[in-house]
Amino acid sequence: MDVQSIKQRFGIIGNSPLLSRSIDIAMQVAPTDLTVLINGESGSGKEVFPQIIHQLSPRKHGAYIAVNCGAIPEGTIDSELFGHEAGAFTGSKRAVKCRMVPVCSTIRKPGNSCLRSWTSRTTSTT
Repeated sequence: MDVQSIKQRFGIIGNSPLLSRSIDIAMQVAPTDLTVLINGESGSGKEVFPQIIHQLSPRKHGAYIAVNCGAIPEGTIDSELFGHEAGAFTGSKRAVKCRMVPVCSTIRKPGNSCLRSWTSRTTSTT
């Protein structure tokens, strides 16, 4: 797959060397297990790159879930997604099993908000 076909498939509009290079890098890291940090200005399309990486990766048949961490109270997201034991913090009356494993990227925005992307993995609930 080339850069132009990626642009068409994901609705990317623009024609700059930096954009083409960014898409090329996304295509290179997709088949790996590398952790990727994506940052950029608000409205620059950061949310598209984790989708490209996921769709070109061996995990493409698994679920892709984007979570807006800025909309979740600080200190809550880790326990909700990765689980916790009963009594781990005030108000935790029962253990919660891990639901997600971070495998794609973290997108940080100014002001400490971020958008993280996770791929769901089957976990035992017994």
